[in-house]
Amino acid sequence: MADLQALRGGASRVWLFDLDNTLHDARPHIFPHINRSMTDYLATALGLMPEHAGQLRLDYWRRYGATLTGMMRHHGTDPRQFLRETHAFPNLPRMLVFERAVKAMLRRLPGRKIVFSNAPRHYAEAVLGLMGVRPFFDAVYAIEHLGFRPKPDIRGFMRLLKAERLTPARCIMVEDTAANLRTAKAMGMKTVLVSRAAKLPGWVDLRLQSVLELPRRLGEL
Repeated sequence: MADLQALRGGASRVWLFDLDNTLHDARPHIFPHINRSMTDYLATALGLMPEHAGQLRLDYWRRYGATLTGMMRHHGTDPRQFLRETHAFPNLPRMLVFERAVKAMLRRLPGRKIVFSNAPRHYAEAVLGLMGVRPFFDAVYAIEHLGFRPKPDIRGFMRLLKAERLTPARCIMVEDTAANLRTAKAMGMKTVLVSRAAKLPGWVDLRLQSVLELPRRLGEL
């Protein structure tokens, strides 16, 4: 443990962890459920056929980083109602897929740890609680705390940094979405991409296939 803390500042680092597909795997059950819920919401709220609602959901996600942003910008959607209706899970414990070793990884990792997610707080807190890792994080910044300015919008980043009194140079952002890391790198953060993609963007400092690799690869940051 002492050796880890000695590596390039050790405990003075602040880790900003994404949640979905970084700390757990949302692809099998959670993301399909959210996508269906959002499509249903758009279809009902805007009077669209399901296929057109699905296309619009994807378009807003690609343009703004979150479907919610497009709905707020173009349709005056109440963000809290949208998040409440699209992130309701009938049986979240059975839908959650994660590695039990994440807890040991976080325990070994020196420095402060913060969750930085585009998800709503009630969902983020529920997932972290079910994983048994909530005590390892000093704070959880969900989309409500970001002023509904989701990553990669720099305004969400600035809100977190101001609230926590952090400088970008102290932060290492761990994410599965390369576009979000681009903003982090431009601000002066170190960046870690959790992905199996073959192509590595120039703004990524370290690529991992699994977040579990992080403690043993600290020396590369």
